[in-house]
Amino acid sequence: MGDLDQRASTDTMDHKKGEYVPIRDAGDVENPQLGMYDKPLPCFGCGIGWFSLLLGFLCPLMWYYATILYFGNYYHKDPRERSGLAASAIAALICTVTVIIVVAVILL
Repeated sequence: MGDLDQRASTDTMDHKKGEYVPIRDAGDVENPQLGMYDKPLPCFGCGIGWFSLLLGFLCPLMWYYATILYFGNYYHKDPRERSGLAASAIAALICTVTVIIVVAVILL
């Protein structure tokens, strides 16, 4: 039991014995990516995608910029960006369909 207290283990044999295993600190040297998502997102903390969605109501080109980032897999750098970028891509799609319908109605 004393040996188990001195080390952090994920060995399945320790779990089968019913003994508790200490959990490592999030800032562990062996796995530095655990604290990777602790820093705030860019653009006032809401992320590029959500910021583009909001700013797109003033300048719809921002929706297309975020769509390019979404299809370019920008969210692989930070998965928290995925939902905002997807929302901007959907807004760009809705904007495009609306413009096509309006132009079709005016010209026909």
